[in-house]
Amino acid sequence: MNEKSRWLPLILPAVVLTAAVGAAWAMIALRPGSLPAPAEPPVPRVEVIKAEPQTLKLNVHSQGVVAPREAIDLIAQVAGKVEKMHQALVSGGFFKADELLASIDPRDYDYAIVATQAKIAEAKRVLINERAQAEQARSEWQALGEGEASDLALRKPQLAEAEAKLQAAEADLAKAKLDRSRCEIRAPFSGRVLNKQVGRGQFLPAGATIARIYANDIAEIRLPVGINELAFLDLPLGLSGRTGQWPAVTLSAEVAGQPQTWRGRIVRGEAELDSSSGQLFLVAQVEQPDNSRDGAAPLLSGLFVQADIEGVARAGLYAVPRNALNNLGQVKLVDAEQRLTFRDVELLRGEPGRVIVKSGLNAGERIVVSDMPMPVAGMRVEVSAERP
Repeated sequence: MNEKSRWLPLILPAVVLTAAVGAAWAMIALRPGSLPAPAEPPVPRVEVIKAEPQTLKLNVHSQGVVAPREAIDLIAQVAGKVEKMHQALVSGGFFKADELLASIDPRDYDYAIVATQAKIAEAKRVLINERAQAEQARSEWQALGEGEASDLALRKPQLAEAEAKLQAAEADLAKAKLDRSRCEIRAPFSGRVLNKQVGRGQFLPAGATIARIYANDIAEIRLPVGINELAFLDLPLGLSGRTGQWPAVTLSAEVAGQPQTWRGRIVRGEAELDSSSGQLFLVAQVEQPDNSRDGAAPLLSGLFVQADIEGVARAGLYAVPRNALNNLGQVKLVDAEQRLTFRDVELLRGEPGRVIVKSGLNAGERIVVSDMPMPVAGMRVEVSAERP
């Protein structure tokens, strides 16, 4: 073994140790500065409103179809040929109460009147004759003086028969005149014609339908209302009498591309709940629906309308936007330390764009009304604006 090989085991550990020390020193000397602290998340900016108790009228919304107050079939009560027809007897025509709409040829009924008048004259002659004979029979019996006379001897049955025949003839005359009057077909009310089913010159049997007509003095709308929403209306349910006025109602629809409104009033509720929906139908009326007022269009029968029924006023309620609630139905609030809190509240009902809070809020509290992607209770927020 040479001299170099003998010293190698002694030198190698020293070289490795020296290199390790140098590497450690280099790592310490060349280490970077301390890592920066993680940045805090930005504080979200929110818009708020102040909770203010209000007195609100809780109107009830519904919808329905306009219908006439009264619609009937105009029926011919006697048979005959249609002789005349009013120019208004067409679909959409207007007519007045007791206006002559059609007439049936009356000659057969005029003949019947003359014939019954002749029967009355004959019956009167027979009655006069029977009275004279009855008087003569009574005088003769008194002259004989042979006790009590029988009714037949005094001609009382013959006299009663003659009186009955006269009454029957007079009844026939009244019936003939009634049939004659029915040749003139008149409207029982003012209104409009839905459709007609006959023409001039057509022979009608008794009971034939001439036209379908309806009254246009009042229009009615059946409005379904949920059983829970009845609490918001002043209705005399279950009472036979009523003092004061029923709730007003505003009807709206779009006619010829223009929004239109009409004012009416609830007049009654139906006697039972609808079996399929469990709702109660209220009946609203609008007077003179065909007469436009203040430039409004006529309220046409068959029109689908939205209804806003005037509700009762309640105090101490809070109206807040829907986005003031989180997914659990809690109201988002900002406390005095600018931190987000959630609170359970009692909701009275929801409306388009807002909810009505019955209890759970205090006047002056700040309610968050801006959208927050991930609201977390206790997170710090910054109020950017306060809406009125």
